[in-house]
Amino acid sequence: MNKILLTCALLITGIYTIMAQVTVEARIDSIEMMIGEQAHVTVTATAPENAKVEFATYKPEQMMTPGVEVLHQTDMDTKALDNGMAAFSVVYTLTSFDGKLYYLPPFKAKVNGKEYKSASLALKVMEVEVDTANVDKFFGPKDVQDNPFDWKEWSTPFWMSIVALILMLIGIYTLMLLRRNKPVKINISFVKRLLPHQEAMKEIEIIKGKKHEYGGPKEYYTMLTDTLRKYIHKRYGFSAMEMTTSEIIQRLMALDDKKAIGELKTLFETADLVKFAKHSTLINEDDLNLVNAIDFINKTKVDEETKVEKIEKPLSETEKTSIKERKILITIISVAFAATALLMAYVIWMLSQLM
Repeated sequence: MNKILLTCALLITGIYTIMAQVTVEARIDSIEMMIGEQAHVTVTATAPENAKVEFATYKPEQMMTPGVEVLHQTDMDTKALDNGMAAFSVVYTLTSFDGKLYYLPPFKAKVNGKEYKSASLALKVMEVEVDTANVDKFFGPKDVQDNPFDWKEWSTPFWMSIVALILMLIGIYTLMLLRRNKPVKINISFVKRLLPHQEAMKEIEIIKGKKHEYGGPKEYYTMLTDTLRKYIHKRYGFSAMEMTTSEIIQRLMALDDKKAIGELKTLFETADLVKFAKHSTLINEDDLNLVNAIDFINKTKVDEETKVEKIEKPLSETEKTSIKERKILITIISVAFAATALLMAYVIWMLSQLM
């Protein structure tokens, strides 16, 4: 029984000791202030460092007491002390717009759910003293007055407006010149180019149709070999028009079918004899050489898609000059109108500052 009583006594003593350790203190930085000024009240709760502490919260412009507003409340700040204690504090910013002495009720704080209070405070709000006996020294309200016109303030926007107007007129005049200077039409056409073998076969058909119109075998073989030389140049990429028969055959021997080239060699040799030795040929020999030419083309042709070539008609010097003039006019118009817009925007801003 004695042990139970002793234990209870110790518990009651411990609880009383803990309760005795908790204190709440309120301090104000100035007990006097002018109307509209601010005063700061610091509320500090001293409690065990692991205690749960809650302070009263106020919304902005909420009245703490009639006539005294709470403008701001800081977050709780914690500072460690000795013997496992800590100081928990918040700061209230107060103001008032009515001159009198105010009673500030005790500030509350909850520690582990139990409410504690600080001592009450006083705040004196003072008004500005007015000497009502000498009201002449005070200036009463004035009527609306017109400010005198100052050219220095208006000269800059005026002259900038003149410059903007001149630039706009330049832009309009240049635009009229641009409309008179009609754009140059660039003629572009797309032509399907025949492949080398197609072009050669087309020329051979012409030679075949006009065979009886030629003045003799020399003209006939000249036309036929020239057609083959052009085909070889476009097909193989070397300048056959400027090479002799033996040079052409040597180049082709290293590149193509020797049988077809053998028939082509016979054709070129016959053509050389006709052109340079006045050799006479038979009708069937001419036809055989024509067939050999067609056969060579068919054996060596390369089938590929027909190429479409873009042909642009070259511009005359007058057209080139016209294009340059249009570019210059467009540049002047762009600069003139852009500068006009910037200047007018700046003038409007300056006028808004003067009004």
